[in-house]
Amino acid sequence: MNTAFVQLRGLRKSYGTARTGIVAAVQGIDLDIHAGQLFGFLGANGAGKTTTIKMICGLIRPTAGTVSVDGVDIGRRRGAAMQRVGAVLEGTRNIHWPLSAWDNLLYFGHLKGMFGHTLRARAERLLRMLELWDRRDDLVGTFSRGMQQKVAIGCALIADPPLVMLDEPTLGLDVLAVVAVRRLIKALVEDEGKTVILTTHQLDMAEALCDRVAIINKGRIVTDQPVASLLALFREKTYRIKVEGCLTETAVASFGDVNVATVNGDTVLHGPIDQAEDLYDLVARLRVLGVRLLSVQETEPSLEDVFLQLLVAGDGEGV
Repeated sequence: MNTAFVQLRGLRKSYGTARTGIVAAVQGIDLDIHAGQLFGFLGANGAGKTTTIKMICGLIRPTAGTVSVDGVDIGRRRGAAMQRVGAVLEGTRNIHWPLSAWDNLLYFGHLKGMFGHTLRARAERLLRMLELWDRRDDLVGTFSRGMQQKVAIGCALIADPPLVMLDEPTLGLDVLAVVAVRRLIKALVEDEGKTVILTTHQLDMAEALCDRVAIINKGRIVTDQPVASLLALFREKTYRIKVEGCLTETAVASFGDVNVATVNGDTVLHGPIDQAEDLYDLVARLRVLGVRLLSVQETEPSLEDVFLQLLVAGDGEGV
């Protein structure tokens, strides 16, 4: 197994206000993230996800516990630890819009202690990799959201940090920009050898990209395991059955636990069916109703299904 590159031990963060008193945002997290992993950190709004990310980035201090990156304790040696971290905050807040793409990378390189030919060569390599070289002298404020996000990623990578934190990197992007950013995230691990921590509400992206995910709810880790193992844990036989036309309210009510929805004028039934006999019985009941069967498909659980089940089990409030 790879060496634990990021370690959280007994991590806690509480906030106090005169109106609400003490609010525990993070309640004792222990977590190991290994070198070279693409790690998904998922949670509903208010679950403690962003607070945890900010503690790993060194932006806020924990109430208790420790964070270390590559063996360096952030609480004791923050500067040294931050040299190992590149972060893309939600909303491209780590770039300067009045500057060009080129000047942004040089500026953040200077902040990281880079100068001269080394910095310029690194900036050129990143802008070419990000397909922004031809626009390097244009002001970032004139860029599309997708291009701005690429610049933000370039600024996070300018000092070649081994750990990259990506907080909602595809928020507000169009389809083509999302595809480009997803491709880039995958390349960071496979081609650049980075350790990547990804937070996202796009669970299909986390499922497609991440090696492992942890889900946080009410400040505590609900689960932490490889994506494949998590999906296998919740795997059960479910079917999606599509019939022509719409069913009556009485007919819909007769199917009990099976979800029934109308899609483009047709009816889709979806739910767990453990035994073949139950499937045959359901199809026979549809035939009695006189509707035309269009398709029957066995479906696999998605990370979204698992996420929602875990939140329900933990009295979560949803995404």
